Amino acid sequence: MTVPPQLALATRNPGKIREILEICADWPTAWLTAFDPSIHRWLPDVEEIGGTYLDNALLKGRAAAEAGGVPAVSDDSGIEVDALGGRPGPRSARFAGDHATDEANLRLLIERIRDVPSEGRTARYRCVAVCAWPEGMHAVAEGVCEGRLIDVPSGSGGFGYDPIFVPAGEARTMAELSSEEKHRISHRGRAFRALRKALEQLPDPG
Repeated sequence: MTVPPQLALATRNPGKIREILEICADWPTAWLTAFDPSIHRWLPDVEEIGGTYLDNALLKGRAAAEAGGVPAVSDDSGIEVDALGGRPGPRSARFAGDHATDEANLRLLIERIRDVPSEGRTARYRCVAVCAWPEGMHAVAEGVCEGRLIDVPSGSGGFGYDPIFVPAGEARTMAELSSEEKHRISHRGRAFRALRKALEQLPDPG
């Protein structure tokens, strides 16, 4: 199977939409995104009540596929901090509360790691990406980016926890990297490149 000729992007998050469109710029598909008012009207706003990244990604992807009648791509991602037992994980976007802003989540994580020695601030970003069809079929892929955390934000790029996440092998935070540099090593970049391969390996329907 090849990449479907039309894909709905099951998110209303502007930063995530921009990143996915950049990462998938060479996909042979027409993207339906919330940037288009006509798409925004029918795109479901799904509550992420799943216990895992895959649960949440499937909730969003299936809802968008059913609403739009076309295959839909979605992802769920988070940061896993070893000193916090892998938290916040799937609750990364709601770390400081169900309606928390990126700034509030970032401040809370900084507070939680401030007393952790630098060598103990290992962490990773994880992303699970899915493509769901209205008929119920789906494809799944995962990407991980290992790194460490700092307690003084640096950089203005990216979003979420990027200003305090330093990828393995880098001296700069994710927020200090160019978009091209970030997508090459990021959890989301790796997940969506793997998703495209998974789509291309699916048997043709019928």
